[in-house]
Amino acid sequence: MTLVIYLEDMTLAIWALDTSWSLTYCPKTKIMPDAHVPVLHPATCLSSVAFKAKEGNHSHSTKTFDFLKAAIMEFQSKLPDLEVTIFSVMTQLAIEHGAINLSQGFPDFDTYPELISLVEKYMREGYNQYAPMQGVMALRERIAEKVYDMYGAQYDPATEITVTSGATESVFAAISAVVQKDDEVIIFEPAYDAYDPIVRLNGGIPVYVQLKFPDYNIDWNEVKNIVNRKTKLIILNYPHNPTGAVLSKEDISNLTEIVKDTNLFIVSDEAYEHVIFDGLQHESVSRYPQLARRSFVICSFGKTYHTTGWKIGYCLAPEPLSIELQKIHQFLTFASNTPIQLAYAEFMQNKDLYLGLPEFYQKKRDLFLNLTSQSRFNPLPCKGTYYQMLDYSPISNEPDFEFAERLTVEHGVAAIPPSALYHQKDDHKVLRFCFAKKSETLESATEKLCQV
Repeated sequence: MTLVIYLEDMTLAIWALDTSWSLTYCPKTKIMPDAHVPVLHPATCLSSVAFKAKEGNHSHSTKTFDFLKAAIMEFQSKLPDLEVTIFSVMTQLAIEHGAINLSQGFPDFDTYPELISLVEKYMREGYNQYAPMQGVMALRERIAEKVYDMYGAQYDPATEITVTSGATESVFAAISAVVQKDDEVIIFEPAYDAYDPIVRLNGGIPVYVQLKFPDYNIDWNEVKNIVNRKTKLIILNYPHNPTGAVLSKEDISNLTEIVKDTNLFIVSDEAYEHVIFDGLQHESVSRYPQLARRSFVICSFGKTYHTTGWKIGYCLAPEPLSIELQKIHQFLTFASNTPIQLAYAEFMQNKDLYLGLPEFYQKKRDLFLNLTSQSRFNPLPCKGTYYQMLDYSPISNEPDFEFAERLTVEHGVAAIPPSALYHQKDDHKVLRFCFAKKSETLESATEKLCQV
């Protein structure tokens, strides 16, 4: 049984009870229930309940907690093992300790003033009501033009492009559109932590393939061996978060051979399509017709235009797949922000901005690598995204979460421990650092890292 108590400040406390209704466990809090507190009966409404607070080795003192409501309810979590995302955990830890936050993947510099002005313009012109469910047509047309120019792929803006409230909504809708109970879904680890729970919420079974450390390459023979009649979907994420790996033409060739003569679908999360380095070409799945016809290709305006808080993404898919995706999308958000869509549509006419993004972020990667070169951290290859993996094994043998926590609290720099992105918490003694920051932020952070 579970007692759900709403506190005065509207936070939620969950208290587990045994079958005799004795209060036995209080998760994630230092407040311990007093053994002498009267038994709480189902559906009891309380104005206050007294508990004893345990404060280290000191004597117990009685404290009173006022509740708005207390009620007993039984429920079974759909995701009982799921905790707060590691990105939120590390960001909160950085805030609490005043650390420089190189954990969560967002820039600390602003977007283009011209883009902000365009949003304001469309708001003042009265474009403040629902957009079409599929997205503003002007934006879908600009997307179609860009995809054709860059990848030679033709998508009909009327039927094969869907604008969503962030790339993650596209991922959710795409997986939900095709995955049914007991379907197997291949996920490459370390993985963006939304994929696994979305698969499970739809009754699917995640099947994990580890990218090979330290270059994070795909063993395609391993993939080939696990594909079977139950396999429904392969999830790709390239350029890859968190590792910075990218797909090669050889990878595309291997993937094409594996899915040939199958009914496999592909979700290709390409949120970092424009963040690729060293003159490499982004191998979008949309480039290859034999893959594109079975794929949901997902992209992000937030990553492209430094506007992660605006939460606008889109999905490219053949019409039959788009129809199924839109059936889900219409009951998730229905439509996305109208003036922002119109602003993006106009702003996209300046192609130099997204075409220049590789150079922009490569300079930041190179600055971060140069500044950390005098530290005891060892960099792993980073060919794309705005994340750099650093090996800390010369410094410590601590588990990555413990080291990341200590780095934040004691040294003032927050990073992501990648073990949180493996289903079995694999630990290679590396951390992920976000370099989408101002130069002065990177200089301050690396100065601290060089002292570790």
